[in-house]
Amino acid sequence: MEGPAGPSCRLLSDDVAGHSQDTNDNCQSDSCHCDRTQAEVKIKSKRFGRGAVESGLTHECGVFGAIGTGEWPTQVDVAQVICLGLVALQHRGQESAGIVTSEGKSARTFNSHKGMGLINNIFNDDAMRKLKGNLGIGHTRYSTSAASEEVNCQPFVVHTAHGALAVAHNGELVNCSSLRKMVLGRGVGLSTHSDSELITQALCLNPPEGETDGPDWPARINHLMRLAPLSYSLVIMLKDKIYAVRDPYGNRPLCLGKILPLGSSFLLNGCAKNGMDDKPEGWVVSSESCGFLSIGARYVREVLPGEIIEMSRRGIRTVDVVERPAMKQQAFCIFEYVYFARADSIFEGQMVYSARLQCGRMLARESPVDADIVSSVPESGTAAAHGYARQSGIPFMEVLCKNRYVGRTFIQPSTRLRQLGVAKKFGALSENVRGKRIVLIDDSIVRGNTIGPIIKLLRDAGAAEVHIRIASPPLKYPCYMGINIPTREELIANKMDPFKLAEHVGADSLEYLSVEGLVSAVHYNMKTTPSDGVGGHCTACLTGDYPGGLPDDADW
Repeated sequence: MEGPAGPSCRLLSDDVAGHSQDTNDNCQSDSCHCDRTQAEVKIKSKRFGRGAVESGLTHECGVFGAIGTGEWPTQVDVAQVICLGLVALQHRGQESAGIVTSEGKSARTFNSHKGMGLINNIFNDDAMRKLKGNLGIGHTRYSTSAASEEVNCQPFVVHTAHGALAVAHNGELVNCSSLRKMVLGRGVGLSTHSDSELITQALCLNPPEGETDGPDWPARINHLMRLAPLSYSLVIMLKDKIYAVRDPYGNRPLCLGKILPLGSSFLLNGCAKNGMDDKPEGWVVSSESCGFLSIGARYVREVLPGEIIEMSRRGIRTVDVVERPAMKQQAFCIFEYVYFARADSIFEGQMVYSARLQCGRMLARESPVDADIVSSVPESGTAAAHGYARQSGIPFMEVLCKNRYVGRTFIQPSTRLRQLGVAKKFGALSENVRGKRIVLIDDSIVRGNTIGPIIKLLRDAGAAEVHIRIASPPLKYPCYMGINIPTREELIANKMDPFKLAEHVGADSLEYLSVEGLVSAVHYNMKTTPSDGVGGHCTACLTGDYPGGLPDDADW
């Protein structure tokens, strides 16, 4: 990759020579269909020395920022807006959260509150009263690159020679080890193993071009982005400004919204075009747009890959765009559409729900089955199930009742507890199930631990047949960009083909959506196309084709 890195900060390389050609020795089953020709990075543990994570498929986190426009003190309750924005992003992280605000007066002090747990438990009335400010940023976290401890809660705040700096980060630095060595080599101390603290400290370094009249923060951010091309979306707060940053590949999502006056026509009737000319009271930036309506904001657009946006009391402006290396495509994580994002979020000009609906349609074309009803594993497979039902002509009917007071099963630490978690999480609607041939749609299979107990639940309720259809391709490869898929060995698709897996989980049949079908479904309603220079998607966890090549850091 192009960039100013020297020997002490090697960037990613498409050349994987010298890496171990791991033949997946732990997978000896006759039914294993691992691709043993695929170059594999030798891994002690993906997060070795940086906090082991034993959970299944989790996302890194969500970021949010808000700033009031015009005269300060602003009429916008910035802390409340951020808190509500984080609640809307709670699905992206449920381990810890934090908010940092600034009144825009002092470069030395910020107001901050962080803690472990869910947002509503962390930010009580006393905490919110302390978070006075005209601008602020927030974060909600799952840990993948450091342990789930309070010391790793974000946003990170450091005190530089030029004042306080706060950073919240979604993603994971692929070349974190080399960047860490460079930062430590400059005499900077690090108190955690978090990539996000590493980013924060790296921003304190002078850019190679030098600075003449105080810190040039856009230049510093540009320098960081060239040293670490992916993966991240960042919100960076100074005394009176917020910078919104998305990596040059666009791997992690980030979007802008406009806070409109309460009496605006947009807020009264919900019609976006009627609010176009309303003067904003503030601006927000978020990992997803799903919470904008609830805080009185209108979705404006996505932050472009490589774009650095400055947000101030005067409004927003693009201050720089860092280009991708030559011949490299945008690589937006396709699993945002499949699994991570909330269905009402907007990516690439389309609502996530419409993409999932189209995935179900494609799945029905690729893997039809003769059945009486189509249903879903709620809520993850519901949109795709409706698409399957519409395409196939088989009626949709609910067969599982979800207990909404039980947390996600994938955070349970053992296989046994995951399986028990299914029984706690779902009940079967026996009147809809008894004697029926069911097509059950889910969005993905990771380890295969939960689908078996669900099938047993339906059979115990009297189902005649259960055919599993998965609205995404089989997961086969680790993710190094913020999704916790540490090793190939833990992924069931590397051990069993669909026929063997159906037998293993007790299904009458099991089929996945193809990679081509998923890409086609995602592109179906997009307002832009890959030929426009945008719209490329990262499918690394499905295909092993990593957008920046495989990591070359020694501990990977």
